[in-house]
Amino acid sequence: MPEVNLNFPRAWVEFTDPVDDGQVFRCDLTWLTSNWMCIFGSGCKGIYADRPDDGCCTLGAHFSDKADEKRVKQWAKELGPDDWQYYGTEKVTEKDEDGGRKTRVVDGGCVFLNRPGFPSGTGCSLHKLALDRGVSIVKTKPDVCWQLPTRRTYRHVDRPDGTEYLEIIVGEYERAGWGAGGHDLDWYCTSNTEAHVGTRPVYLSNRDELVELMGEAAYAELCRLCEDRLAGGNRPAPHPATVEAAALAAAAAKKTTAKGATAKKATKASRPAPSRKASRKR
Repeated sequence: MPEVNLNFPRAWVEFTDPVDDGQVFRCDLTWLTSNWMCIFGSGCKGIYADRPDDGCCTLGAHFSDKADEKRVKQWAKELGPDDWQYYGTEKVTEKDEDGGRKTRVVDGGCVFLNRPGFPSGTGCSLHKLALDRGVSIVKTKPDVCWQLPTRRTYRHVDRPDGTEYLEIIVGEYERAGWGAGGHDLDWYCTSNTEAHVGTRPVYLSNRDELVELMGEAAYAELCRLCEDRLAGGNRPAPHPATVEAAALAAAAAKKTTAKGATAKKATKASRPAPSRKASRKR
């Protein structure tokens, strides 16, 4: 099974926010130095087996606050008929059963999701808009969408000396992050070997997202710590999905090399040996 068991060791690092000594970042280096990458359209099976082309966009996106919803609605006005399959839809948000605000679900998926067959391609229209405009996806997409698959949470910590600080936790948005509904997902990517095929670690490939979550100064410190870790061989506690994906790739490469060597040997063996007469003329 491509998805590894989530009960594996992780390496964490803590450091004080360079611009606010009342905050401490706690970052999951196992995740941030992994080779995860989004494989939407390149092997992503979707979170539900009956909707493999949706990726993780089947349920719509819950807004983090009113500002998040307002920002998304403003960018939605920039979408044209060539960008968005559901262009002209007036109502793009709705409430869930608990009253939470979210993007509207239309025809079984998020209203901003372009389906297979749409001339401009399958995928999030707000993501496409960002690429076309040359802006970061953190500007155009709902918070929960651009943050995935990295998760930021908070907790207040009391020190023994009576002081306290705000702990900001930055780590993998694993299956469990979806709550009880995570058990119902048919496929999920963050700890899946099929998605740990990136050429750059997460802390670099997701730079814009991490800067938005942490700030420039804290991100710079995170980069230094990640680089130190990688210089030491990505030890301890590398992400097992990255390790397994690398092993599979190495095995496939070895198999291909072996086949090539066998074919070359067979070709050489099939050639007729030169005659003694021909050899003397050389």
